[in-house]
Amino acid sequence: MEVRARAPGKIILAGEHAVVHGSSAIASAIDLYTHVFFRLPLPSENHGSVEFELKDTGLIFSWPCQRLEEAFSAIATTLSSTPISCSVDHMQLITSLVAEKNIPEAKSWLFSGLCAFLYLYTSIHGFKPATVAVTSELPLGSGLGSSASFCVSLSAAFLALSNTPSVDNKQSGWLSLSKDNLELVNKWAFEGEKIIHGKPSGIDNTVSTFGSVIMFKSGELTRIQSPTPLKMLITNTKVGRNTKALVAGVSERASRHPGAMHAVFAAVDFISKEFAAIIESPAIDDISITAREEKMEELMEMNHGLLQCMGVSHASIESVLGTTLKYKLASKLTGAGGGGCVLTLLPTCILACSSICSCFLSS
Repeated sequence: MEVRARAPGKIILAGEHAVVHGSSAIASAIDLYTHVFFRLPLPSENHGSVEFELKDTGLIFSWPCQRLEEAFSAIATTLSSTPISCSVDHMQLITSLVAEKNIPEAKSWLFSGLCAFLYLYTSIHGFKPATVAVTSELPLGSGLGSSASFCVSLSAAFLALSNTPSVDNKQSGWLSLSKDNLELVNKWAFEGEKIIHGKPSGIDNTVSTFGSVIMFKSGELTRIQSPTPLKMLITNTKVGRNTKALVAGVSERASRHPGAMHAVFAAVDFISKEFAAIIESPAIDDISITAREEKMEELMEMNHGLLQCMGVSHASIESVLGTTLKYKLASKLTGAGGGGCVLTLLPTCILACSSICSCFLSS
C-alpha cells in the first residue's frame, strides 16, 4: 500500500498577477519536480500516527491519529470525493494543530505548507496512519511553482490510494491517472494552494497537473503547441518573497486606482494572447525564426514594464535585467516577483554563439 507521485514546476511566460484579475496568462511546465512517497502501513505494523517528512530539510512532523480524530470531532468533517474550500473553523483547527509544532516565525512557508498537507490528507484519507515523505528539485519561493508542485503531487498520491481514481498501468513503470481524475487532482491542489497563498489564480496548479504549455484565463485552459523549441534561461535571484503579500498588494493597488489598473490588466491580456499566437506560428526559415523571436522579446519587455506598474519588481530583478540587456537579451520576472526568478529568452542566433553564452552565464 504505497505510491510515489511527482509533479513539475512551472514558468510563466506572460500574464502573472493580471491572471488573478481575469486576464490571460501563458505558462509552461519545466523539467524540475516535487516527489512524494506515500505509504499506508499494514495492520500488523500500525504505528498509530501520520508522519510527514521533508527530506530536503531533515524535518519530520508527526500527529497521533487519535489526536487528529479528537481535534476534528469539534467540527463536522466528512471524507469527500469532491474538493471543498476549507472553512474558517476548519482552518483554525488545522492552524492550531500545526502551531503545536512551534515552527519559527521566519519559516512562514513551512507553516502554511504543513497546513495544506494536513488539510489535503485529512480531507482525502481521514485519520488513518500513514508515512509521507517529500523531496523537491525546485527552489522555494522563487516563482517556479514549488507550492503548486507540492500540492499537486500530494493530491495525486493521496487520491491514488483512495477509492476515488482509476489507475492505468503503463510500461514505463509510471501510473497514469485518467483525464477526469487529473481534473480532480487539480481541484484538490487548488484548495491547498488557497491555504498557502490566499487568492491564487489557479494557473500554477493547472500547469503542474497537466504539463505542457497552456494559456489560462478564469479557470479555463487551452493547450498551446509550438512548432519550434523555445529556449529560456532561468536566473534565480535567491531573494525570497511572500507570494500572498505580493498578490494582495496588487489587489490593493487595483482598488486604489481601478481605472488605471484595469487598463494595465487589459494590456497584459493582449500581450498574453499575442504571445500565444506567436508561439504557435510556424517558422519555416532563419528569417522567420528571427522575426518570431524579436516579437517575443518586445512582448516580454512590455509585460515586465506592466509588472513594474503593478509594483512587483525588485532591485535584484532589475539587476538581472540590466545584465542581460548588455548582451541585447530580453528578460522579465516570472511568478510573483519581489525577487524570485527571471526569464531570459535565448534567441537562436545567440545559442549559435557559444562565446557570448559562456561569457553571460559565468557573469
